[in-house]
This record gives sequence, C-alpha cells and structure tokens, in this order.
Amino acid sequence: MMGRATTYLAALYPGSVDPSDKLRLSVDFLDWETSPERILRAGYGAGVAVLVTLGTAAAFVPARFRLPTLLAAVAFGLFAVHAVHAGPKLLATARRTSALGAAPDLVARAVLSMRLAPTPERAATFAASTGRGILVDSLGQHAHRARGTGRSGLVAFGDAWKELFPSLRRACNLVAAAGSTTESDRERLLDRALAVVLDGTREQMQTFASRIRTPTTALYAFGVLLPTALIALLPAARAAGLPITPVSILAVYGLVLPAVLATAAVWLVAHRPMAFPPPEVPRSHPDVAARRGLAVLAGGCGASVGWLLTTTLLARPTAPITALGIGTGLALWVYHEPVIDVYERVRRVEDSLPDALALVGRRVAHGRAVETAIERAAAELDGEMGDLLASGARQQRQLQISVEEAFLGRYGALSALPSPRVRGSFALLGLASKEGRPAGSALLAMAGHLDDLAQIERDARHSLAHVCRTLRSTGAVFAPAVAGSTVALAGGIQTGGLLPGGGQSLPWLGTIVGWYVLVLAVLLTTLATGLTRGLDRSLVGYRVGRTLVCATVTYGATYLLVDGIF
Repeated sequence: MMGRATTYLAALYPGSVDPSDKLRLSVDFLDWETSPERILRAGYGAGVAVLVTLGTAAAFVPARFRLPTLLAAVAFGLFAVHAVHAGPKLLATARRTSALGAAPDLVARAVLSMRLAPTPERAATFAASTGRGILVDSLGQHAHRARGTGRSGLVAFGDAWKELFPSLRRACNLVAAAGSTTESDRERLLDRALAVVLDGTREQMQTFASRIRTPTTALYAFGVLLPTALIALLPAARAAGLPITPVSILAVYGLVLPAVLATAAVWLVAHRPMAFPPPEVPRSHPDVAARRGLAVLAGGCGASVGWLLTTTLLARPTAPITALGIGTGLALWVYHEPVIDVYERVRRVEDSLPDALALVGRRVAHGRAVETAIERAAAELDGEMGDLLASGARQQRQLQISVEEAFLGRYGALSALPSPRVRGSFALLGLASKEGRPAGSALLAMAGHLDDLAQIERDARHSLAHVCRTLRSTGAVFAPAVAGSTVALAGGIQTGGLLPGGGQSLPWLGTIVGWYVLVLAVLLTTLATGLTRGLDRSLVGYRVGRTLVCATVTYGATYLLVDGIF
C-alpha cells in the first residue's frame, strides 16, 4: 500500500532529486522496497497535492476567509513535504532506540558465555542465537562476517551502534578483550563490561527523563489545558463578532491541534534513548484466542448502547462521538487482551527466573548434574516457573533428549513462552549440562545479572513514571472532564441569558470537542506507552482501548453533571 502511495505522489513531481545519505541509510535499515529518490519525490508530490487541494477550496470560501485559507494551504503543503521526507528517518531512529532496550540482556549473555568458554567468537554467536530483535540480528550479521577472520564481530558491532549507545561499544570491546587475558583479569573485564552497559542504560534513561519534562509540560499546557479551557469562551467570542463557525472550530480542534500533538509525540518517541518492549507475540500463538468476531460484537454492542444513552441523556449531535469512542475502545480492548495475558505470564516467569538459576547453579557448583538440579529446583519453586522446570525435566527424562532440546526444542517446555531473556538463560543451562561443575558459578553469576537487569528496567520505568502517569491520566480522565465541563458551561452561558441572542447557538460544539477528546485519548496513551515500552501494537491497542472507553464515559458524565448544576 505504501509503495503504491509513494508511486502516485512521486508522479506529481517528475523532477530530479538527490537524497541525503541519512535518508538512504534509513530506507536501507527499514528494508523498504521503494527507493530514496521515490520517497523524496513523493514528499514534493504530497506538498503539491495539498497545496492544489486547499488552494482550490479557497475559491469557494467567503472573501474574508480566502487569504487565511491560502496561507493555510501553503503551511500544510510545506508540512506534508517535511513529514514525508522526515518520516523514514524518524521511523528508523525509533526502531533503533527501541532495539537498544535489549542491549543489557545481549551483553549479559555474551559475558556468561565467556565465563563458560573464553572465546569471543563463541560468545558473539551464542548471544546472537539466543535472542530476537534488530540488535540481535545486527550482532549475528557482524559475527557471520567475522567468521574465519580470527575476529568475533563484537568490536565491529559496537562501532555500528556507538552513536546511539556509546556504552554498548565499550562493553563489547571489554568482552572481546577478555578473550586474550589471564583468568583473573578476564573476570574483572567481564564484570566491568556488564557494569558499563548497565550504568550506561541507567544514565541515558535518567538524562532523557529530565530532558523531556519541559517539552511534555509544554505539550500538556498548550495542547490540552489551554485548548479545553478556551472552549467555554467560544460563545462570548461569537457574540463579540469573531468568526466562530463549525468549519473554523473543526479546523482547529479536528485538524491543527491533533496534527501538532501528533508531531510532538512522534518527536518525543523518536528521540528516546531506548525502550523496553514486551516480547513479540504473534496472533498465531497457542495462548492467543481468536477474538476478531468477539471484538466486533463487543464494539458493536458498545457503540449501540452509547448511541442510545447519548440520544436519551445528552445532545443528539454527540451520539456519533460516544458510539465511536465506546465501540472502538471495547473492540480494541477485547481484541488485544489475550496478547496482554501472555505478556503477564512472561513477566511472572521472568520475575522468578533468577531464583531458578540460583537454585540450579548452587547444586551444579556442588557437583550435581544439571538434569538433577533442574528436577530439585522444580520441586522447590511454586507457580509457573516450577511448572516449566518440571515439564522440561519430564520431557528430558522420558524422551532421553538434551536439556536444550527439552526446553528450547520445537515442542519444548518453553515453545509457547516468547521471552528472549528466559530462552537465553535456558540456552545457558544447555551449555552448563555439557560443561559440568565449572558452569555452576556461571549460573550463579547469571542469576545475579538477571536481578541487575530487572532493577535497571524498574529504574528506567520509574524515571519516566511521573511523566507517563500524567499523560495517561490526562488522556483518560482529566482532559475529558475539563472538556465536558467547558462544553456544558459554554451552553449554559448562552442559554442562561448571559449573552445576547438567547438559545443554543453552538449545537455542534459538543461533537467537535468530543472528537478532540478521543484524539487526546489515543495520542497521549500512545505517547506514554511508546516512551517506556515502545510502539508495540498489542500493548498500545489494549491501553488505547481502555482509555477510549474511560475518556468517553468521563466526557459524557461530566457534561451531564455540570449541565445539571448550571
């Protein structure tokens, strides 16, 4: 679809273009089939299309609105050009920074492989083969290129990511250097490598959290607080002779403000240093129920009930907004909930992973076989981790297969658990079953490293907690409450006789402002989720669905309450 769109838009500007190196690298990184030259021409074509469309519309508006319409056409045309040209670069940057959340896990796997066998080549291959994502794929490509050259690919991999995450480069260099030192120095270098990437992660997230306070405050003030507060003044502005029409208010609250907010949100998400996305869970996952029909049914019922209640209790023009908000929200909520359940299961297993590795590692260090240690640990652990260990131990014993096959094979105990961290840790157990007693200390160290990784993620989320919590609560409750109150006050000012003319002069106001409330619910929730967890489709869809339902109900309830008072 994108290819056809760029083709059509590029045809509007047949002139020669010269893409920048950054655009070429971004398109290559995104692995798009379209060429950078076509994207550049498509940007100019989009500007031409917007300019011609709005310029033609200017001929049909009243004379006093003709100049503002032409100026808007030029502004939107330039914005379209910039959006198309900057889109690939922003998207590539966002994907890279989202991938960097896996850096501590990747370095930890390389470090633990070096503890078992001090070979950087093996460490790079192990770290790349036991994870998923852009960062892991990049390491795998560098390790493959370095095969047979005497190098591991770790240094080249670190150099490729040094601009976005300098600490990753330092950690990779330390891991590579540990392969050619004495045993005592090796342990210090490996500990330092992991400390460097952990400290770098913590520092980058804390710096970003302090840096975004000013732009998010401005976003909140000028994108939410001021526009919603000004709604109550619209009747007075219209009585004073200002051109307050449905078209003008729709242009401001339906197009301009959402475009500004979306641009600010994209900029913030694209410039975060890293994110900690949930695991990739496809719709084909065995624990993800097929809920497309149920989601459509829930959305249809919610929309019908919302429409009925709105036409009964509120102004009829707002019925489409209520139906859209509740219907879409319920549909998204129901459709994505099974994936969120899998996320929760992964989180519970990851929380108990350090305890499992510590129990197994202590027994292996005392001379027990890994297979026996896993069975004993399964009996001591409760919950899903105990069940997973017991299932894997049972498969290994009954089928007489390796530990790695019992857990990571096609029908292994972890086949339905899409967690790179858990799978990487159990791949280490597979190596430990071959190394024997010396692997015990490595497993104990891995347990400690996992605790450190979990603490890093908690610190990162905590550093952004205040900002993200404010964004979520604003989109779900505060903005709808203020908007509903001001719409009711705007109607009360006119019908109460405070302004000349009497009667409700802005019957369309509730619908336009209601649309703005839904836009805020989507944008602010997406922004809050993207800052910490990345733009994961299921997680964003689930949270947006809940917020839409809450925002729609809050908007209508607040309108009823304030309208009843005044």
